[in-house]
Amino acid sequence: MGDEEVMSASGEAAGAAAGYAPHPYIGGRSAALRALAAWRMRWPGAPRVVVLTGNPGSGRSRVVAGFLMLCDPEYRKQLPVDELDPATVPPDLPAPVVPDVRGLTAAQVLWLLADHLDLAAGRATDVFAELGAREEPLAIVVPDVDRAGPVRAAGEPARLVRELLAPLAATPTVHLLADVPRELAAELAGALPSGQVQVIDLDEAEWADPEGLVLHAETALDPEAGAPDLPFTTDPADRREFAEALARRADGNRLTVQLAVQSLCTHAEGFDPEDEAQLPATVGDVLDLHARRLGADPQTLRQMLAPLAFAEGDGLPVELWRPLADAVAGRDMGRVIADGMLLAAPFVEPVEAPVDEDEDDDEDNNGASGPAADAEPATRTLIRLTHPALAAEIRSGLPDPRDTQTRIAMALLEAVPQQDWSRADRYVRDHLAGHTLDAGLLPQLLVDPGLFTYADPITLRTAIEAVPLDQLGAPARTYLRTAPLLTRSGAPADMRAALLETAFVEDDLQPYAEALHGLGLELPWRTLWSLPLAGVASVTAGTLPATEESDPAAPGTGRRPVAALVVPAGTPGSQAVPGTDRPEPEASADAEPPSTATALLLHDLLRPGYVEADPAQVLRPSEEERAAAPYGLSRGADYLRVWDRASGDVVTALLSDSPFRDAELTPEGVLVVATERGVTARQILAPAPAPAAATTEAAAPTVPAQAAAPTQAATEPAGTTSADAAAHGRPHGPEGDHS
Repeated sequence: MGDEEVMSASGEAAGAAAGYAPHPYIGGRSAALRALAAWRMRWPGAPRVVVLTGNPGSGRSRVVAGFLMLCDPEYRKQLPVDELDPATVPPDLPAPVVPDVRGLTAAQVLWLLADHLDLAAGRATDVFAELGAREEPLAIVVPDVDRAGPVRAAGEPARLVRELLAPLAATPTVHLLADVPRELAAELAGALPSGQVQVIDLDEAEWADPEGLVLHAETALDPEAGAPDLPFTTDPADRREFAEALARRADGNRLTVQLAVQSLCTHAEGFDPEDEAQLPATVGDVLDLHARRLGADPQTLRQMLAPLAFAEGDGLPVELWRPLADAVAGRDMGRVIADGMLLAAPFVEPVEAPVDEDEDDDEDNNGASGPAADAEPATRTLIRLTHPALAAEIRSGLPDPRDTQTRIAMALLEAVPQQDWSRADRYVRDHLAGHTLDAGLLPQLLVDPGLFTYADPITLRTAIEAVPLDQLGAPARTYLRTAPLLTRSGAPADMRAALLETAFVEDDLQPYAEALHGLGLELPWRTLWSLPLAGVASVTAGTLPATEESDPAAPGTGRRPVAALVVPAGTPGSQAVPGTDRPEPEASADAEPPSTATALLLHDLLRPGYVEADPAQVLRPSEEERAAAPYGLSRGADYLRVWDRASGDVVTALLSDSPFRDAELTPEGVLVVATERGVTARQILAPAPAPAAATTEAAAPTVPAQAAAPTQAATEPAGTTSADAAAHGRPHGPEGDHS
């Protein structure tokens, strides 16, 4: 705990006796607000870290939101600060840093914080080191930790506590306030000395505020606040008496009181405020009592709301509500939902969500065009439950929650038209993995290249990482190692497919690579072969003289295209390096210097297979042939660009999760790339421009796009930005994945 004189609730009665007004948004919680104000003031004896916790529905989020209103210099101007208890009002300082963790992974929140603070860190450990080196203390408030993560069953709140909040709490210059669920509060607080941390449990007597809850209920029941005119709402005395009864019966749980008021305001017929049995003690009681007042079976209401209780993300698309309810109930729920809006009204809320840009593109590809397509709204309506604790109550009240989740997952899978993921609803693409993870079925789903391509990579990666590695098949493991590239770049579907295609070839999963070419996307390349050969110092493309085994893929040339790889001496199949005037490739800063003892290894350029031939016979393209080639190649620290020599436009680009060692682009458009992992050859599939006339003065043009940020240019057309990069401002870095 902290300094008891400063941080205790002993001044609650004194504050009320002094006639101070309650906080207009919270309606009480003066003891907690005094503790938070002392934390913000950094009073002597005040803790450096405050962990706010409580039961689900205890009002943690509301307390933090009300406190932040007082911390924001602009917002506090709208509050009657002079009427509040001075001990609950923090000093007029710049607003603390408040990252919004809802729906984000721990890594995303970390780099969101680093970007906001303009840190130069390139690794996670560097972020905390930079924060620790600050001269001035830094106040950070992290609300809604229980809502972190894009996949509910993946346990992201625990990861956020361990990977971000615990290191922040251990940084002496950081003053941290975190709203944490009870099961994680002790873990976060237990890692710090008692004098540095204080746990505020809103359900403990010291911090509970029964009078504030009564005031909350009384205000919500006031017709001036929107409540209907009812016998127990119009008369102030009756309203007060009823509010006291509600608060007493709910045992301090604000969500129970809030839902009870919403239920009564929706339908109060048959309700007797004098009958205590009709007052709810829990959130579950609110559901059951509401259904009975409307003459419905409580189980029907719970079946109706179950799809929303299991929904992922921001909510469930309205059009999916009925088929999923049918699956849960095992019967047609169409009439129940159509006639049950009054039944569900107190517990649901609509959300207008922006339509994903990729979704617009997919709709266009499916035939939408013309004025009607242009008039499509930029948002779609989702439906969700009003509080996560309500969802938890509905899930826990089901006879077999896993069976219910399995039914929902199977119904979502059936909603994919002919198993064509490009035509599936965006919710199904992005969140089916979360549903199957919760049902224990995700490994069986991870064999579909279409899902890998079209699902949101951050959400899918989060779900896959929650599965033990030994339960994943080879395709899922390939996706998992490629996922940092997909999340880092914010690449569209065609580039995701291209990166996965190469990864499948590298992992000897050619059928999956071929399946990606059958999705109807225009992939920028086809991976011809891959060698898991470490230590390749450079690559060169050339041709060998005609033999009886001349390459049928190059008819009429009489020569066989090959790739010459400079490898460490002693590599099986390699030969001594003949004299060459080819300059050494420029090594990246973090690449190991090549061994001085090297040899040459020949490999067929267009297909898997080594070539046994005299390296001295390899003929490289002439300067005239190179100048006449339609493509040019440029290289950055962690990307390659292929560009049209005539226009200077970027044709495609390549990111790698392993440092580049060398690259060669042939006049025919075969790109051979050596990284620290090995060597791959890709045939560029983008339409080649007309060959330029060969001249001895031909040179690579200046490419305007090369001035763009590497990640943007590497994955997107000029003039566009990655949604993830725009949201977090830090698309890549030395660790390779800041998404």
